[in-house]
Amino acid sequence: MSIPREPFEASPGQLEAHIEHYVDSFMSGLQSFFTVMPKGSGFVEFSRFRQAYETLKLSTRSFDDFSPDAVLTALSQDPLILIVLRSMLGLSPPEFAHMAGAVTNVEIDQSAARRLDKRSREGKLLLATTNPKTREQVRALVRAAVQLINEGAPVVSESVLHRLDKIDTKDGIDAVRRLAATGVPYEALLYERFLGRPFATHRDAVSEKVGEIIEEAVKERLDSARIPYHRTGIAERFEDMDQAPDFLVPSQVSPGVVIEAKLAEDDGTARDKVTRVQHLAELREQRLRAGGAAFDVVACVDGRGFGIRREDIKKLLLATAGKVFNLRTVDGLVANTRLKDFLT
Repeated sequence: MSIPREPFEASPGQLEAHIEHYVDSFMSGLQSFFTVMPKGSGFVEFSRFRQAYETLKLSTRSFDDFSPDAVLTALSQDPLILIVLRSMLGLSPPEFAHMAGAVTNVEIDQSAARRLDKRSREGKLLLATTNPKTREQVRALVRAAVQLINEGAPVVSESVLHRLDKIDTKDGIDAVRRLAATGVPYEALLYERFLGRPFATHRDAVSEKVGEIIEEAVKERLDSARIPYHRTGIAERFEDMDQAPDFLVPSQVSPGVVIEAKLAEDDGTARDKVTRVQHLAELREQRLRAGGAAFDVVACVDGRGFGIRREDIKKLLLATAGKVFNLRTVDGLVANTRLKDFLT
C-alpha cells in the first residue's frame, strides 16, 4: 500500500510506522547555504572597488604623495576610498576606528565606525554633507591610515605576528608603491586569502540575513494567505514558554499554531532548534492535561546542519506530528497544517 510522500501529509499511524522513510524524505530536500550569500545594499563589486582604488592612486601620484591632504582630496571625490584604505590595513571597521583613536586621539565608537563604513560602501558622501563630528572622525581615520601605511609593520617578538606584516604594508609605503607599479604575485594573494577567508567581511556583514531566509519564506506564505500572526522579537517571552517560538498564529494571546523557523549550517545550532521544538511539544501536552487550549507545533527548517544527525530529524518529526517543512516544501505550509483554519 502506498503512503504519502511527505511527512506532513501522513497520518500519525503512517508517520510512526514509516518514520525512517520520512526521515529520508525530509533530509533529501535539505539545502546548503554556505556557498551563497545575499549581496545586500552594502556589497561592493570588484569593478567599483577598482574604480575607487584608481582614484586614490591618481590623486596620490601612484602613492608618491601619500599624504592626508592628497587622500582626503581623493575621498571627497569617491567615498569608497575609505574602504580601500581599510582593506590596505587589513582591519575591521571597529579595529580601524580604534587605531584611529590611538593615533589621533579622536574618539570613534563601534557604532560610528560601522555607520561610516556602511556609508562608504553605499557611496554616500563623507565630508561634504555630513555634520562636523562626522567630518572630524573621517579625517581621523584618513590620518591614521596614512600614518600606519607609511610606517609599515613595527618590529615585534618572534612569537607574535603584527597585522601590518603583509606583502603590501610590511615595508611601509615603499611596499605599496612597488605593488602598485608591478602588481601582486598570485601566490601572495592566495596566501593572504587563505589567512583571511574569501568574502570574510561580507559574510560577517550578511550572516544575519542568511539566517533569516527561512523565516522570510514563512512570513511570505502567511502574508500571501492573509493569515494573522505575531512574529516574535528578540528576547520576547510569553507566559509559560521559556523561549518563544518565531511565529504565533493568530496572535500571541491565544495561539492555535506556533512555528519554529531556522536555517542551520552546523549540527549544534540544528540540535538546539530541535530541543526547542520538543519543549514546545511538551508544553502543548501539559496544557492539554491541565484542560487549557492547545496549539499545533510546526517546524520550518533547512540547511546542512539538519542533515547531519538522523536522530534529530526523527525527534523533530515526532514532536510536530510530521508537520516539518523546508524551503522545497514550504509552499505546502498552509494547506497541510491548522494554518488553513485561520485564513481570512
